[in-house]
Amino acid sequence: MRISIFGAGYVGLVAAACFAESGNTVVTVDVDEARIEGLKQGIIPIYEPGLKEMVLRNQTEGRLSFTTDAVAAIQSSLITFIAVGTPPGEDGSADLKYVLGVARQIGQAMTGYKIIVDKSTVPVGTADKVRVAIAGELALRGVDLEFDVVSNPEFLKEGAAIDDFMKPDRVVIGTDNVRTAELMKELYDPFMRKQNRMIVMDIRSAEMTKYAANAMLATRISFMNQIANLCERMGADVAAVREGIGSDSRIGYGFLFPGPGYGGSCFPKDVKALIRTAEECSYDFLLLKAVEDVNERQKEVLADKLINILGVHNDQQPLRGKTIACWGLSFKPRTDDMREAPAITLIERLLNAGATVRAHDPEAILEAKKLFGERVEFSHNQYDILDSADALVVVTDWNEYRNPDFDRIMTALKTPLIVDGRNLYKPNRMAAAGFSYIPLGRSYGGISEVK
Repeated sequence: MRISIFGAGYVGLVAAACFAESGNTVVTVDVDEARIEGLKQGIIPIYEPGLKEMVLRNQTEGRLSFTTDAVAAIQSSLITFIAVGTPPGEDGSADLKYVLGVARQIGQAMTGYKIIVDKSTVPVGTADKVRVAIAGELALRGVDLEFDVVSNPEFLKEGAAIDDFMKPDRVVIGTDNVRTAELMKELYDPFMRKQNRMIVMDIRSAEMTKYAANAMLATRISFMNQIANLCERMGADVAAVREGIGSDSRIGYGFLFPGPGYGGSCFPKDVKALIRTAEECSYDFLLLKAVEDVNERQKEVLADKLINILGVHNDQQPLRGKTIACWGLSFKPRTDDMREAPAITLIERLLNAGATVRAHDPEAILEAKKLFGERVEFSHNQYDILDSADALVVVTDWNEYRNPDFDRIMTALKTPLIVDGRNLYKPNRMAAAGFSYIPLGRSYGGISEVK
C-alpha cells in the first residue's frame, strides 16, 4: 500500500520504518525542514534501538522517503496517518491544533477516496473533529469526496518500540466502516503472522482504550511506590511483597517495580488529559488525581533521602560542599528521552540544596545538557564521576549499572554511600562490601546520617 505519515517524531518515525519494512511505500511528512533534511541524510533525531538501521535500509531500498511537501504526500497515498504531537495545554487537556491542522491540509489536498488514521494520542471525540475539519475544507472547495476516519492508537514502549510494532500485543482499530476495517486488517496482516491480535471496535472506544491503558499502568506504578514507602516504615521488603502479589495470576508482575516515579512523553501527559476529559464530562476522577499526586511526591524521594543522610539540618543549602554522582538521566533505559524524567526533579533539588552534581547516562547526556547547561558536570564514563563524591544515586536502571565494579566504586567514593532508586543490588551483598546502601521499600538498618 501507499502510505503517508504526518509527523517525523517518535511515533511517526517508528510507524514509517516498520510499515516500509513490511513492503509498503511510505512517505513521512514534517514541517521541520531541518529534521527532514537530516533524515534524508540518515540522521535520526531520536534514539531508539534498531530504528536507525531500519530507516536507512528502507531508504536505500526505495520504500521510505521524507518530505515537507504535504500536498504531494496526501495525493500519492491511500492511507494517511496523523502522528503529530498533542502537547498538554495549561489545563492538562491535549492540544489538538497540530492534529486538526493536518486534517485541514488533507481536506484541501485530497483528490479521491482516502482513509485518515489518528495515530496520535488524542481525547475521545477527536475523530469527529477530524472528520468535521476535512469535510469543512472539502465544502469550501465545492467537492464531494468520500473518506473515512479511523482511530489506531499506538502502544509502543520507548526502548522496545520496533519489537512492539513488529510483534504487537494487540492492534486496536476504531472504525464504523466494514470496508475500512478490512483495509486496515490488510495493512497490519504482516504483523499478525503467528496470531491475529487485531481488535476492531467503535471509534470512541478505541480512543478511550489508549488513555485507559496508560492510566492503568501509571496507577500500578504509583500504587507500588506507595507500598514501597510503607514497607520502609514497617521493616518489610518490597521485593518480597512484589513477588508475593505478582504471583497471583489476577495481578501479574508487570509495572510493579518501585522507583523514583514515572516520566516520559506518555504517562504524565495522558493521565492529565484523562483527568481533564473527565472534568469536561462533569466527572471527578479521584483515583487518577491521586495517582498523579503520588507520582509528583515520589520524584522527591531520592533527594529527600540524600538530604536527610548527608545534609546539614536547618541550613537553606543543606548539601553545600557535597558532591553527588548520578547514574541515569533518561526517564527509562534504552532511550534518550528526558521528558518529565525523575532525574530532572532530583538534580534541581540537589543543586538548590547547594550540592555539586555529576551525571552519567549512556544516551541522554545531550538532552540533559539542554536542560542543565554547565550547572551539572557530565561524563561519558560512569566511573569518572565517582571520584571523591559523597554519594552515588542510581536513577535509571540501565543495564550498565546492574552489575558494576563495586571495588572501583568503593575506592572512588569519598563516602561509601549508594542511594538506589531502582533496587538493583542485593542489600546483604552491599552491607558485606562495606557500603551504606539505601534502596527503596526496604529497611536499611536505621541509617540516619553519613557525614
